[in-house]
Amino acid sequence: MIRFKNGNVLTMDGGCAVESKEVWVEGDRICFVGKPTDEQLKAAVFEREFDLDGDLLMPALKNAHTHSAMTFLRSYADDLPLQQWLFDRVFPLEAKLTGEDVYWFARLAILEYLTSGVSASFDMYFKLDDYVKANIDSGFRTVMCHAVSGPGERVKEVEECYLKFNGMHPLIGLQLGFHAEYTASYELMENLGGLAEKYKAPVSMHSSETDSEVADCIKRWGKTPTQLFDSLGLYNYGGSAYHCVHVTEEDERILAERGVWVVTNPCSNAKLISGTAPIAEMDRRGIRLAIGTDGPASNNALDMFREMYLLSVLQKLKEADATAMQPERILEMACRGSALAMGLDDCDCIAQGKQADLIVIDMKRPNMQPVHNIPKNLIYSGSKENVRMTMVAGKVRYLDGEFFVGEDAERIYAKCNEHTQELIKR
Repeated sequence: MIRFKNGNVLTMDGGCAVESKEVWVEGDRICFVGKPTDEQLKAAVFEREFDLDGDLLMPALKNAHTHSAMTFLRSYADDLPLQQWLFDRVFPLEAKLTGEDVYWFARLAILEYLTSGVSASFDMYFKLDDYVKANIDSGFRTVMCHAVSGPGERVKEVEECYLKFNGMHPLIGLQLGFHAEYTASYELMENLGGLAEKYKAPVSMHSSETDSEVADCIKRWGKTPTQLFDSLGLYNYGGSAYHCVHVTEEDERILAERGVWVVTNPCSNAKLISGTAPIAEMDRRGIRLAIGTDGPASNNALDMFREMYLLSVLQKLKEADATAMQPERILEMACRGSALAMGLDDCDCIAQGKQADLIVIDMKRPNMQPVHNIPKNLIYSGSKENVRMTMVAGKVRYLDGEFFVGEDAERIYAKCNEHTQELIKR
């Protein structure tokens, strides 16, 4: 067993209270949370003990929308609006990607996730076999959302991947999905609705990211993206809608009634001038909410602390209300909401029997002192620099600046630079 002692614990199990407790881990699961008796301590056999010395143990953050392997585009296609950025800069280079490229670019992203206290990503990309290998080799948890676009017959690819990847490995999962309305044929979306019904499964996609996307969708189909997806049965079993910056009152009603997770990406939406999603308003309407970074081509960081802070201050500005989006709610979105959006029901909090996806926050850094309110410190002054440790499925993958991912970090950096230069020349 692994023992965490002498620390403060934010369990997220029913709230954001911080308590002095111990947490024990056996295998990939949490086996004890509380204050052990002398008898329990005598009977326990610990392979490793972490003396937290007042530091904070909490559930790992989960990145509920990203494109991990786009690390090769970091700072390559900046300072452009979404459509120009995507069609003129991103798509042409992505068309040249090989599976080996995706493998190394994803491994780089995983290092960044671990330093940011992230134990799982909800990823949308392609070359999935190579992407999966990168995660398994690194010991990182991922759920994929298929990025299919184009003609209706491509639904076969989605079904094949759904059957192939679900259940293949404890760290790997896949949800039904497609890229977006503006890159998919009507037949593809219609067929995916049928696939959702066949497997009683959620479907996820980009939705309503820009006002032009929504306007063009209305011109084509007489409906907003949300209304179109609902009419095709894509939301009959829930799912995730990424961005949702430009939504109507009717859209919000559908999202709430269908139990769709809205995954907000404040940094990317601000950088691409897409706008600010009405997250506080959605929260009042009871819409399920989660947080993601989007990809490193549009963000450009994979830093959930930055997302949480920007989400908070942008909602305060949008609402003209300094009390909007309290830190406790944002932490709940980043830990529990994001996990549940990914279907990771056993990764959402610290409780006996849950997966041991944990992080340790250094409370002895200047930005975390004095300690008036830990959740507020985490959102308003905390940063990824406070992350001392990230554990995934009971395995320490990052500790005090050192990675334990089966490969030397410097080699990963070198391979990524090599593959990037080769890719640009192709």
